[in-house]
Amino acid sequence: MKKLKFAFAIHNHQPIGNFEHVFESAHKHCYLPFLEVLEKHPHFKISLHFSGILLEWIKNHHPETLDRIKDLVKKNQVEMMTGGYYEPILPAIPDCDKIGQIQKLSQFIKEEFNADPVGMWLAERVWEPHLPKPIAEAAVKYTIVDDSHFKYSGLTEKELLGYFVTEEQGYILNLFSSSKFLRYSIPFKEPEETIKYFRKIASEDGNHLIVYGDDGEKFGVWPETYKHCYKDRWIERFFGEVEKNRDWIEMIHLKDALDLLPPKGRVYLPTASYHEMNQWSLPPKAFQEYEEFEHVLKNQDLYERFGIFVRGGLWRNFLAKYPEANNMHKKMLRISEKIRNTKSTQKGKIKKANELVLSQAKDELWKGQCNCSYWHGVFGGLYLPHLRSAIYKHLIGAEKVVDELAHPTGPTGSLHARKWIDHQILDFDKDGQDELLVNTPILGLYFSLASGGNLFELDYKPKSLNLLDILTRREEGYHKKLWELKQRAQAQESDKVASIHDLVLTKEEGLEKYLVYDWYRRGSLIDHFLGEHAKLEDFSRCQYPEQGDFVNQPYLHKIEKVKDGLTITLYRDGFVWIGDKNVPITVAKKILVRTDSSELDISYLIINNHIQRVSLWFGVEFNFAIFSEDDRKRFYYAEDREIKDKKLSSVANAGKASDFGLTDQELNLDISFKLDQPCQLWRFPIYTVSLSEEGFEKVHQGSVLFPNWKLSLEPQETWELKIINKITDL
Repeated sequence: MKKLKFAFAIHNHQPIGNFEHVFESAHKHCYLPFLEVLEKHPHFKISLHFSGILLEWIKNHHPETLDRIKDLVKKNQVEMMTGGYYEPILPAIPDCDKIGQIQKLSQFIKEEFNADPVGMWLAERVWEPHLPKPIAEAAVKYTIVDDSHFKYSGLTEKELLGYFVTEEQGYILNLFSSSKFLRYSIPFKEPEETIKYFRKIASEDGNHLIVYGDDGEKFGVWPETYKHCYKDRWIERFFGEVEKNRDWIEMIHLKDALDLLPPKGRVYLPTASYHEMNQWSLPPKAFQEYEEFEHVLKNQDLYERFGIFVRGGLWRNFLAKYPEANNMHKKMLRISEKIRNTKSTQKGKIKKANELVLSQAKDELWKGQCNCSYWHGVFGGLYLPHLRSAIYKHLIGAEKVVDELAHPTGPTGSLHARKWIDHQILDFDKDGQDELLVNTPILGLYFSLASGGNLFELDYKPKSLNLLDILTRREEGYHKKLWELKQRAQAQESDKVASIHDLVLTKEEGLEKYLVYDWYRRGSLIDHFLGEHAKLEDFSRCQYPEQGDFVNQPYLHKIEKVKDGLTITLYRDGFVWIGDKNVPITVAKKILVRTDSSELDISYLIINNHIQRVSLWFGVEFNFAIFSEDDRKRFYYAEDREIKDKKLSSVANAGKASDFGLTDQELNLDISFKLDQPCQLWRFPIYTVSLSEEGFEKVHQGSVLFPNWKLSLEPQETWELKIINKITDL
C-alpha cells in the first residue's frame, strides 16, 4: 500500500494595538473552536504557532484556553513552534533583535508548555538568504516557506515532497515547503479532494512528506469561514477524513520529520514571500500590469507551466512604496541602534537598575517591530490608524527610556524636570537627503530639509503619540476594481466560500468619490501659494492651482541655541507664478523649541523680491492624526467665533479666526493655535480608500487645518506672521 506523511502547521496572530473586541471575536470564532474540534480527533497532529502577542492575551484573558493547549502539547498532539515574539518581518530588523525576539518566544513556550521549540514560523514567509545565520543562532532548526520559494529556485512539485537544507556562512537551517494546493484547498474545497490528491502523491516507501502551513484565521476569522468551518463542520469532516485514512496517511510533527527523514538536498532560495505579497509590494502601474500578465497566461492555459516565472517585487519595496512605512522602519532602526549604544556608566545597584530599564526599552522596541503596520495587501495593515499609532506608542516609549538614561533626572524623577535639547542633521529616512531631528523631554520634531522644510513627524512624548501619523492619499493598484464594480453595478452571489484573495466587496456605497490622490506628502508647516480661483473643495481633494514652488522643494536652514531652547530657521528663495510671470518670493519660517515646553513659537516672513507690487494667496497647512471623525469627544473649536459643525468629518471655511484648535477628549489632548494675524480658516478630513478583510472601506486618517491669507506686497515689502502652537493635556 502506498503511504504518505502529512504535516499540518498553522499560525495564529493578532497585531499590537488591535482592538480588544477583535481579539475576543477571533478567540470565540476561531482559536477556541479549532482547539475544541482538535481535541475530538487525537490522531490529528499539528505544529502550532501563536505569536507572543496572542499568547500573552490568551494567558491574561482566557487562561483556560492556554490550559487546553498545554494538555494537547502534553499528549504530543501539538508541537509548539517559536518565532519572533511580536511577529516582526525578520529581514527588516537588526540581527540582534531577530535573535532576541525568537529567544523570548522560545523561553515563553518553555515556561508555559514545558517544551523546547525546534522550529519557527517565519512571519509572512518573508525570506531572504541571510536569515539562516541569525535563526540558527537563536537555536532554531527549521522553518516553513511556501513551495513557490523553492520553485523560484527551479525545483518542481515532485521534488518538494520532503525538506531541504540551506546555510549562510556555515550556519544550517532546514526548510519545509508549504503546498500551494493545500493552502488553496483547505478549507475551501471538499475534504475528499485533498484525500484524492494525497493518493496521487503517496509512495511505496511512505517517505513522501506533504506540508500544509498557513494562517489559522482562515478557520473562522476570514469572511464566511466561521459558518463554513464550524456550523457546516468542514474542519470536523476534514479531520475525520484524515483519521479514517490513517492506515496510509501518517500525521507527523515537523520536528519529527527531521528525525524520520533525510533532507532532500541542499538549496539556496531567492528573496521571496507568498506570491500575493510579491504583487502587493509593487507600485500601482506594475501591480496592474502584473495582474494583466497573469490573466494572459491563464487565458492561454500557460499559467500552470510558466506562472512560477512571473514574480512581483519583494517585501522591502513597501518601504519605497509607502513613505509612512519607511518612516516607522527608520525610526525603529534608529532606536534599536540607540539602545545598543547605551551603556550604563554606573556601578552596583544603579547599574543593575539601569540594565533592567534598558531591557524594558528593548521590549518596547520589539513591540514596535510588529509587522502588520509596515505593509498593506488585502488586509488593512498600514492603512489602519490604530495599528500605526500602536507602533509609534512603543517606539516613542522605547526612545523615552533611552533618553532618560542619557539625561539623568534630578531628585523629582519627573520627565518634565529635565531640561535638555538635542538636534541632529542626518539622512534619517535613507533617501540620500538630510533631515533635521530635534528632541526634548517633551517633543520630537522631524523636518524634511529637501521637501518644503515640512514637519513630517511630531512626537508628543507624555502620551507617546506621533501627531503627524497621517497617511497620504495615493493610488493603489486595486482601486480600478472599485471603478469596475461601480460600472458593473451588480453583485454576483455564490454559495461557495471564496478565498479572501478573490472577494470584491464594499462596506458602503459611493466610495469611488473618495479616490483622490495627494501630490505631496501630508505633514505640517507646508507652505502654499494658491491660484486666485482656488476653492476649499478643490484644495481638500488636492486638485487646486498651486502657484508656488515651496511645497516640496528644498529649504535652507539655520540653527541657533538660545536660553532654554533652540531656534530653527528654514528658508527658501523661490518663485510664485502670477499670470505669465515667475515672481521671486522668499519664505522664512522660524520655530522656537523650548527644552521644557510643548509650545512651539512659529514666525513667518514673506518677502516680495519682485520689482512690482504682487498679490499673493498664502497658507500654511497643518495635518493632525486625530481619528474617529464623528465622535463627539473629538472636535474643532474656535475661541473667537462659533463653529456650527464641530465634527472632524466636517468640511468648512470657518471664516476669520485667530484662536482655534482641535480637542480629543478620549486622549485628553488639546492642540491650539493663536495667530497675531487673523486668517481665513479652512478645515477638512483626510480619507483613504483601502482593502480590508470585509472589502473596500473608507478610513479617516486625520484632520487638516489650513489658515490662509490674501496679501498685497510692495517691492521688497515683508509680511510677518506669528503662530503659537500648543499641545496640552486636558
